[in-house]
Formats: sequence, C-alpha cells, structure tokens
Amino acid sequence: MDTKFIFVTGGVVSSLGKGISASSLGLLLKKHGLKVFMQKFDPYLNIDPGTMSPYQHGEVFVTEDGTETDLDLGHYERFIDENLTRESSVTSGRIYKHVLDKERKGDYLGSTIQVIPHITDEIKRRIKLAETKSNADVIITEIGGTVGDIESLPFIEAIRQFRIERGYDNVLFIHNTLVPYLKSSEELKTKPTQHSVKELQSYGIQPDVIILRSEKKVNDAQKSKISMFCNIAKEAVFEALDQRIIYEIITSLYNQGFDKYVLKRMNFEEKYQKDISLEDFKELIKNIKNLKKELNIAIVGKYVELHDAYISITESLKHSGYKYDSKINISWINSENINEDNVKENLEVCDGVVIPGGFGVRGTEGKLAAIKYCRENDKPLLGICFGFQLALIEYAKNVLHIEGANSTELDENCKNNIIDYLPQQYKGIDLGGTMRLGAYDCVLNKESLSYSLYEKDQISERHRHRYEFNNKYLDLFKNDPNFIVAGVNPQTNLLEIFELKNKKYFVCCQFHPEFKSRPLRSHPLFNGLIKSCLEKKYE
Repeated sequence: MDTKFIFVTGGVVSSLGKGISASSLGLLLKKHGLKVFMQKFDPYLNIDPGTMSPYQHGEVFVTEDGTETDLDLGHYERFIDENLTRESSVTSGRIYKHVLDKERKGDYLGSTIQVIPHITDEIKRRIKLAETKSNADVIITEIGGTVGDIESLPFIEAIRQFRIERGYDNVLFIHNTLVPYLKSSEELKTKPTQHSVKELQSYGIQPDVIILRSEKKVNDAQKSKISMFCNIAKEAVFEALDQRIIYEIITSLYNQGFDKYVLKRMNFEEKYQKDISLEDFKELIKNIKNLKKELNIAIVGKYVELHDAYISITESLKHSGYKYDSKINISWINSENINEDNVKENLEVCDGVVIPGGFGVRGTEGKLAAIKYCRENDKPLLGICFGFQLALIEYAKNVLHIEGANSTELDENCKNNIIDYLPQQYKGIDLGGTMRLGAYDCVLNKESLSYSLYEKDQISERHRHRYEFNNKYLDLFKNDPNFIVAGVNPQTNLLEIFELKNKKYFVCCQFHPEFKSRPLRSHPLFNGLIKSCLEKKYE
C-alpha cells in the first residue's frame, strides 16, 4: 500500500493549535489500524532547537535516537503514543546547511544554487526519507509558522510540488485558521479565514480540509459561507472549539466525522472505514472532570516565567495525577529567588518538589537550598538531570562532608568535582561528544524503590546533559548506609538513579523521564512522586 501524506498549515495567527489538531488526527487514524508517523517543519534557521533559549522556544524535546527537537514533537508522541525520530524534525537551518555543504563538496557540479529547485528538492527528500525510514501508512507533517511568512515559503512550495509528484489521492492539505469572536457585535467573523485561504491559494495550494479555531460554536450558515468563498466542500469544514481539557479536541473532531472524511478522501474507506472506540479517552476526560484529590507540586527552576520550558514535566505530573485521581496544581518557583533563609516559606506549603534539568550556574544555589530542605524535612522530591547532579553535590557537601564538592558545569577548576566531563567514547559506549543525547539502558537494583515502580530489571530512558557522575567518588556514596544506587548504565557503570533510605520519596535520575510519559500510561517515577505525596497528605 502506498504511503499517504497529510500536510497541516496554519493561517491568520500563530499558536492556533495546529499541532494538537494534527496529533488528534494521528491518534484517530492509528485507532483505525493505520501506522502513523509525524513530522514538524520549522522555518527558523537554527539547525535545531538545542541551543535556543527556553524563554524563546520552550523546552527542547529529545527523541529516542538523540535528536533535539521542538516541543511539538512531545505533543505528537503523547497523543499518538509512538516514538519519533530525527526524520520528524526538519528546520530551515538543517535544510540550508545540507544544501550548502553539498555545494562546497562540488556535488552540484557547478550549478547555481537556488531556493527552487535545490532547497525545495531537499525538503521533499526529507519527506521521502521519513517515508522510507518509518514505513508508515500515513505521514502527517506540520508546517511551522503562519502562511504568508517569508520563512515558510520554501516549505509551502515544496509541498505544492509534492502533491503534483505523488498525485491528488495521496496528498491531503489541512489548513487551520482563526474565526475571531467580536464581543461588541456578538458575532464570529469568517473574513480572516477567507483571506488566509486566499493567501494559501496564491501559492498554488487549495486546502482539502479547513479546521476553524474558535471560542464560540460556528453555525451552519458560517460554515456554508466559508465553504463558498474558500472553494471547499461544506463537509470538509470542521471546528476546533476552545476546550478546558485538551483531549476533548480528539473526541470533538471524531464526533464531527473528521477521521471518516480524511479516510474517504484518501481512499482508505474500504479497508479502514470502520467504527473505532475512544472509550479510553472518554474515560480519561470523565476522570479529569471528577478528580477528587488535590496536590500542590513545586517546580523549582530558572525558566519558570515561561511554563512551556517545562511542559513535558507538567504534563507528566498531570498524567500521574489522573492515575491517582488527583488534580495537580503547579507552584512555579524561580530558583534565583530562593535561598536557605526563605526556602521553608516557599516549600512548606507544597506537597512535593521537582528539581528539573538546566544548564549553567544561574539559579543553582536556590536549587541546592530546595534539595537540602526536602532531604532534611522528608518532603517528597524528584530530581531530574541537573537536579540529580545537584542532589549528589548537596549530599556530598552536607552529609558526606566532601570539601569543595562541585560540578565541572559550575567550577571547572574545582578539585572535587562530583560531576565531571567524560570523553566521547567511554568504556566502549558513545556518549555523544559534548552531550549525551537519546535513549540509554539502565539496570535497576532489585532492592530499590525504582525497581518496584518500574517492575522490571532493565529500562531505557532518554538523556540530555553535558556531564556525568564521577565514578571515582562512587564508593564514598555507597559506603553511606542511607544512599541507594538504584540504577546504573550496564555498559559504563555510570550512575543513573539514586535514592535515599527512610524518606517518603527522594529519587533522582540522570535522564529525563518526562519524555516518555503518556496520558494513558503515566511514568513510574512521576507515579512514585504523586503516590508518596498523597500518602503523606491524606494519611
């Protein structure tokens, strides 16, 4: 069976939720038995988001194969419950770099390099590469930005050409637009949608489906108007109303027949047009609306002004909350604003604490103060990545009394760096040079809490960090009766998880568990945190 391609664009304004619409469609098509793969085309000139400020771009999501990507890929994975790859993330920077590198090597035999055909051909090659590598029935590709942006034009031109090459029945265009509500006149306005579609048509693309983002219900007359002036069948016009619970987008689109229309339009009707069950998500939505308990969890980080910087963590906390019938309220605490003098007043009202990852010196004293407070006051804590490393430093300083215990990240000249640099190749395993990225194995200690949470001997989790625990200090930690080596990498014997005995929950991991949590399959380490918080609060 030939692969089908769906391209999702947005118009009028950014942040319309086209990634959520695309993910919802991916989930529905997967429910119909199709193998689905997703891509994000980002128009910015960075090679990837890895070096971009979280204040500008939110978190950096990491795939199994170690690709640093846009946070939208986190939404994709959480919705469709599939592990994506480097083929899922394509930026203008990566496209231009590849073309220019080929030009420097002489691969174009002296041709003049132009946006058309060289850049557009490379974009199309990336689509075909995803087709080959994923072996998917359907590839859904979201085009970042808004139609009309200069940066997006090569991508728009490439997908226009792609439909001609692959044929009408194999390519579907979905356009997301805003239908604003004017409070003064108490009416929805369709004109922005008309202009957005006109803009798209000027580039040679006629959308097959239009999704209307609106805070008010779009009536039949308005849909008919959009159908007429946008040259599209009325039954191809769907609405995505603002929803209190994000998963209601899935059931809303399903109830409108969105998946059935796409299947019919792409000639999947005979084989895949069947009734599907969304009982799992309906039950989840019902559960979310009737949560009986409530917890306050503090996230102590330095990027808390932009909540998207920790979006996978907040989603993971919510997922575990759903599992334990609990609403999770997040207390955003800027680690630059706390110290040992005020840490109690900031954290004593919280039921649990997460110390997330991060790079650099800024805000570390506040995180160390939070870790010490949690350890001394038996406040449930989950330390992630840099949080794991800082927890080791705090323990080394205040419990093991290792003078000057520190990290190369914070002081490269310190003689007792508990966290230090390792060469790219360490004990036969590739640690990725300056960063360890992607999935690595971890063998669990059967006497640990982590083992009881995962219920398996060996796990695989995703990493994104620069430095490692320095194993020359491992015996000092292991000799402490309250320190538990809960998990190590089997190839390198590097510490991946540690726990403290006689604590409600004090678990710290070098990896990023938040990248593998799903709404219907919450992550064991977040489950452990939430469960321990509930036991302490409601005991």
